[in-house]
Amino acid sequence: MQYETFLSILDRLRAEAPDALAKKYRPDPLDVEKVNQARARAFIHLYLKVMFGLAEFAHRERTITDASGDGGIDGYFIDTEARTIHLIQSKFRTTQKNFENKEIAIEELLAMDINRILDGEKTSEDGAPYNGKILQLQREVSALPDVARYVYRVVILANLTGISSSKLRQLTGGYPPEIFDFEKTYKRLVFPVLTGMYFAASDIVIPVDLSNKNAGSKISYNVRTKYSDCEITVLFVPTLEIAKVMGKYKNTILKYNPRSYLDLEGQSVNTAIKNTILETETNEFALFNNGITMLSEETNINEKIGQKNKAQLRVKNPQIINGGQTSFTLSRIYADNLDKAEEVFRDKEVLLKIITLLDNDSEAAKLELIDEISNATNKQTPVITADRFANEVFHAELQHRVFERHGLLYERKRGEFSDGIKDGYISLTDVIERNHFWRLFYAANGKINRGFQKKLFQKNDFSDVQPIETAALDRVFLGVHVFRRLSKDLRPSVKIQKDTYGRVFAYIELFLGAGLLVDTATIDNNLSRLESEWTAFVELQRKKKGPGRRAYIDKASGEAKVSFSEWNYYKSFNFERDLIEFFRSAGRQAV
Repeated sequence: MQYETFLSILDRLRAEAPDALAKKYRPDPLDVEKVNQARARAFIHLYLKVMFGLAEFAHRERTITDASGDGGIDGYFIDTEARTIHLIQSKFRTTQKNFENKEIAIEELLAMDINRILDGEKTSEDGAPYNGKILQLQREVSALPDVARYVYRVVILANLTGISSSKLRQLTGGYPPEIFDFEKTYKRLVFPVLTGMYFAASDIVIPVDLSNKNAGSKISYNVRTKYSDCEITVLFVPTLEIAKVMGKYKNTILKYNPRSYLDLEGQSVNTAIKNTILETETNEFALFNNGITMLSEETNINEKIGQKNKAQLRVKNPQIINGGQTSFTLSRIYADNLDKAEEVFRDKEVLLKIITLLDNDSEAAKLELIDEISNATNKQTPVITADRFANEVFHAELQHRVFERHGLLYERKRGEFSDGIKDGYISLTDVIERNHFWRLFYAANGKINRGFQKKLFQKNDFSDVQPIETAALDRVFLGVHVFRRLSKDLRPSVKIQKDTYGRVFAYIELFLGAGLLVDTATIDNNLSRLESEWTAFVELQRKKKGPGRRAYIDKASGEAKVSFSEWNYYKSFNFERDLIEFFRSAGRQAV
């Protein structure tokens, strides 16, 4: 699953290429060699997008050097904030097996002419000239005003094991290397781009218009709370700037928000926001919207910037804890109207409340304060109990474990995969909604009754499954695929009954011994075999005294008879006990 998702992302990145680069990035799909070459370049695009927030294709393409005469350097990025020059060597593998197992050859690392290039040489040792992109790298490095303060880092997008750090530095010209093997690629590149949680904001700067602000740019107020001393800053800022910030940093700026963007559940709110921006030329938005609450470690406003009626707002390590829906919707409007954004957002402002924590040493106190602010201020789209638990360490760690092991997308936080779905990296059916995930988890591990408790997240009690063992994750992985085949013909509105989850458990007990085989043909064949076992199970319960049985007098004959309702039986607590007893015995005998 991870590799298929990885390829899907690379193909979507290839699709972003402008027409001038169509031959390079979008060759004939039947030309496998050229498609793989295009994917190899897209791999570097993915790294640049996730690690440095380069959202525009052209910005990334400009620093990809991979071509004849590249001196073994496939791409670069000059981080002026961190004063670091990143030099990239990438090795794309065309099959999952090779991508996850094959290592980069030592000779390929030795081919990196890092020192010659940084020394300003124009050709390799054998006299071959470096290409234009490498010469561009040399020009940009030489033009840095404080280049002596920069450090170099070599990034290797490939598997590489068994070499000590000191020997690896020798291979890379003495520069510290960072290895992005297949596991790190899935964890640090693939998963973050699906959730929009990749490039974190350190400082943001927002221009402020003072021309219509009679009392100055802001109102500031110091507040003492039981958690921390705070400074509250309130001001109106351009909606366009919020849209740009959200478009760049996405869900990384919603780290402490109890939910991400809600495409469906927040539809009426989102539609109202869009209409107010797109269908008006005046500033009704400032009246109608409740505003945005942002957390900050340091906040400054400078009204002396050499421009009349202009000021700048600077926020350090910003996090939006209320108004995420507003911010994300503004960013979607911006993305859909790039060519006329200035016109669409002109003169439209939104109320921004910034809470600066002056004494923020305690992470626990910070989270408690955030939780109380979120509960108190959120009115437009209610924060349900499960939302407030979404950021707990247990759920975050479990989400990463199931993705890294099996590629499953556990949606612990509502809307967090919205970006991945919108960009076409994944489909809505790939995402496992949290309540459904836990029903499947409990069913796969023989606790069907527990999974059918109402309001499972409200109690937030998962102590009965902690710590979660790897075997339990393997069972839920198989259960997810079995459930999808069992429910493939059902309409989305149909409520899934308890017996479907019972069949998931039965399937796992019968066929897990053969391995985690989840291809459609294998599952369908095994489901056919399961049906006969299920019929035998039901017949056995029909003959037993217990739930589902009802005694009655036949009106025609006057005889005493007993009926058996499968559906009433499935609803009973006995169903789980009987199911385990029957199928664990059958599973031991299954081939």
